[in-house]
Amino acid sequence: MIKLAVLPMLALGLATAATAAVPMLHEEKVARAEEALIITVPIAGIENSLWFDYRIDITETQKELISDLRRATDIEDRREAWEEYSHELNDERIHYIEEMAERGYRMGQVIFVD
Repeated sequence: MIKLAVLPMLALGLATAATAAVPMLHEEKVARAEEALIITVPIAGIENSLWFDYRIDITETQKELISDLRRATDIEDRREAWEEYSHELNDERIHYIEEMAERGYRMGQVIFVD
């Protein structure tokens, strides 16, 4: 059984597979880098309303990208869709981190030094 949270990611993969013949736009590359930064576990393990709101916002943003790409009629529309997606992912991540920090929970970071 596929979890509901996975469905938008599958649909996003299908949307990009349909445009695979077109070279990747710079805006898409930036958006893909933002996707890699999506927080997959709650900060400090706290599953509160902020965490659930963040996950819902991410899902809605992914759905909006799919819709925008379907409606895109030219390359400028595609660039705009990817740019908006990237910007929204970044804003949602920062908002969640800042809100959790206000409540005393910091985003952990591990740095390896050679």
